[in-house]
Amino acid sequence: MTIPKNYQTVMPYIIVEGAADFMTFMQNVFGATEKMKMMRDEKIIMHAEVMIDGSTIMFAESIPNYPPTPASLFVYVDDVDAAYQKAISNGAQTIESISEKDYGRACGVKDSFGNTWWITSPANFT
Repeated sequence: MTIPKNYQTVMPYIIVEGAADFMTFMQNVFGATEKMKMMRDEKIIMHAEVMIDGSTIMFAESIPNYPPTPASLFVYVDDVDAAYQKAISNGAQTIESISEKDYGRACGVKDSFGNTWWITSPANFT
């Protein structure tokens, strides 16, 4: 099996209402970089991809044949406190406050598109 360069074996594909705003959320909170964007017309994203620290997230604007499909995503970040504040500042709501876990410092937020993000700064596993 040969996977195209910069793709992973498993990647989320999320259908949202407000795909352009969803991209902005990921850029503002997680530093996502736009990898590709194909438009249905001047305003509607038919297919887009962003990279977050080497991981690809694919997404598109919902249409009648493809309704919104929110997801739960787990993402490692260097600074969970900063990412949490950015998420809240960009319209997310707290579903689990920041706390220390066995696996790191973590929290949960729900973005305004219905997706849950489990944000974690990993524990020192040396």
